[in-house]
Amino acid sequence: MKVSRRGLGVGAAIGGGLLVAWWLVPRRYPNPLSPQDGEHAFDAWLKIAEDGVVTLAVPQLEMGQGITTLIPQIVAQELGADWRQIAVEPAAISAVYANQPLARRWLPLWDSSSTGVSQDIDAGLAARFAERERLNVTADGTSIAAYEQPCRIAAAAARAMLAMEAASRWEATWEECEVANGFVTLGDNRASFGELAAGAATRSPPDPAPLRPEASGEPFFSTLPSDEDGASGAFPRLDLPSKVDGSYQFAGDVRLPGMVYASIRHGPNHGAELSGFDLNAAKGVRGIKGIVKSRRWLAVAAETWWSAEQALNAMRPQFTTDYPVESGRVAERLERSVRIGNSYRVAETGFGAAGLERVNMARQYDVEPACAAPRETACAVARYRDGQLELWIATQAPEQARRAAAKALGFAPEDVVLYPMPAGGSFDARLEHDHAIEIALIAREVNAPVQLTWPRRDELIRTRPRAPAAILIGAQLTQQAGGAAGAIDAMRVRIACPPSALEFGARLLRDRTTWAAIGETSGLMDTLACEGAVPAYKLPSLVVDHVPVEIGLPTGRVRGNAHSYAAFAIESFLDEVASDNGREPLSYRIAMLGEDIRMVACLQRAAQLAEWNGGADQSGQGLACHRIGDAETGGRIACVANVRAGEGGLRVAKLSVAVDIGRMINRDIARQQIEGGLIFGMGVALGAAPRWRAGLPTSFRYEDLGLPTLSECPEVDIAFIASENAPVDPGELGAVVAPPAIANALFSATGLRSRRLPLLSDGL
Repeated sequence: MKVSRRGLGVGAAIGGGLLVAWWLVPRRYPNPLSPQDGEHAFDAWLKIAEDGVVTLAVPQLEMGQGITTLIPQIVAQELGADWRQIAVEPAAISAVYANQPLARRWLPLWDSSSTGVSQDIDAGLAARFAERERLNVTADGTSIAAYEQPCRIAAAAARAMLAMEAASRWEATWEECEVANGFVTLGDNRASFGELAAGAATRSPPDPAPLRPEASGEPFFSTLPSDEDGASGAFPRLDLPSKVDGSYQFAGDVRLPGMVYASIRHGPNHGAELSGFDLNAAKGVRGIKGIVKSRRWLAVAAETWWSAEQALNAMRPQFTTDYPVESGRVAERLERSVRIGNSYRVAETGFGAAGLERVNMARQYDVEPACAAPRETACAVARYRDGQLELWIATQAPEQARRAAAKALGFAPEDVVLYPMPAGGSFDARLEHDHAIEIALIAREVNAPVQLTWPRRDELIRTRPRAPAAILIGAQLTQQAGGAAGAIDAMRVRIACPPSALEFGARLLRDRTTWAAIGETSGLMDTLACEGAVPAYKLPSLVVDHVPVEIGLPTGRVRGNAHSYAAFAIESFLDEVASDNGREPLSYRIAMLGEDIRMVACLQRAAQLAEWNGGADQSGQGLACHRIGDAETGGRIACVANVRAGEGGLRVAKLSVAVDIGRMINRDIARQQIEGGLIFGMGVALGAAPRWRAGLPTSFRYEDLGLPTLSECPEVDIAFIASENAPVDPGELGAVVAPPAIANALFSATGLRSRRLPLLSDGL
């Protein structure tokens, strides 16, 4: 069979053969997709059964973002399948599914010395790294960028093979055949995918695969008003019916014969060690099957999870730590560092530092840590037997979780079988894999299948929050005669925060402990910790400096990441400049956007939706916009928040949003993601920041995070801007734009400016 550099090894999948991945240098990998009886694999992405069911392998974690609908939709549209015949299964861990765009974005985390040598070299290094590490990681909104084209090529090749098989039966050329709605047709001839599957799978695809002229997506109904431009209904979520009837399976739903249930206690989240516990106190609890002691945690397995939890309460485990984190000390370090700490230059545009001759206006913005706080706490199931471990777990980084569990047991990674499970929310919390290590050790000790579920208190103790930051912004404003008052000639952004992304990378990619990761990265420049600090505005001069700060608190990835505090500071600062100089906030922003007409369109449409009145005093309207990504490929969002007095004080009444996310694949899912992001951002803006005393959270209650309840959620009005640009993940846009829009609305409503996030940390 001939396989080209431009195609996928489709036919080679037959009989468990090899697939060819042409990334930098051709390599061969075992086909990870295993057909069952009556199924025929066409490549690593899809198989077709003789009953017509088309099963797609999805190598990304489903955590509510809809990826198990988006990837199948791409394949179904390119293949010509009927949506009702589509099924999904999680993809096995394999280099075939390596997430190369993410590896490229994360290059500073694993090879900072090579970053920026050239785009080609960076891409080549990323490809090698992603394959070698089997980097099937779900993060940073890279799923479509990583998998749309391979999926389209695979589906186009399979479509051609089906047409070839049909044409051979009808004594015609395959190019004459039409493939749509799960059938191949030619005149009066018609054959289903199921009828053709066995023969088609033996054929070699054309080179190159015949892609359809139109990429995947739903029609854009630009003539409909914003509240009517929803999904076409052609591609409803595949996971929706099972989530509604409760049959959708999470790790917490797995049941194995003879399974026991474990709970756990952790000490402070930085080098804590178990110093003692009362073993005798657990004797009064019935059903205990095992007590597992580690250097840093204590777990109990019992017939029920409640019994395990009661035993732990009775034993009262004690911990010691040399690193007792205190929220007050963290704030003091950030405050001091942003003023006088040593810094690194991470970005410089226009005239750069030379353009800043004076500072007419300066403000400091303080952002406290933010937790991912998914409703589903860490949970996993494991079975240890015959020198192997089976692991059922929701993880955004499956190979890294598998390797960590194997290392804990002294196994080779191949001796750990990981079954990917969906997550009930994640917001990047499941990029961490502490519970994979813990359950591996517990399963070995109790000698029975075991399900470990963290209590809420331990989820909060072990959380690695989005890093806190202190951000100092200074601007040189126009003073010359005839210049528009308040126009920014030069701006300097100084961000004091931990090198959070580097710290996270050391844990995930080099398997470092939290305290070792902090030690290795302390004092280093972290460009990813300053993402979003170069705004969409075309300023004559801009510099961004990072002041790395060691705060003693482990930090990690949370929805929005650095964009969340960068957008808050910059959009709040621009609002202050406009207000102090008598400028109307909307026109002020538009005047600085230069050639970014896509962002201008977002601002104008959001203002139209909100019936923007200029943000006049006590109007309760506030405006913000943000871009994630570069000027060519980035996604844009503009938001007008409306705040009004209500029961119990001020509340967010409405969020009016306009979004440009390029070509839209699934409108309904895009809307869900933006709405969810806005509510997440509202929680960051108006909730309660976690605080630490003696290394532990001051509260273990989920409700004390102050997250929005259903009754507190505002009306949300979303308009999508028609675009032919490449698709952009919408999941984080709403989360980063909501806080500054709400902050500016609070100022409009009250005349009081909050420069701290959460906004009500110190009251109004």
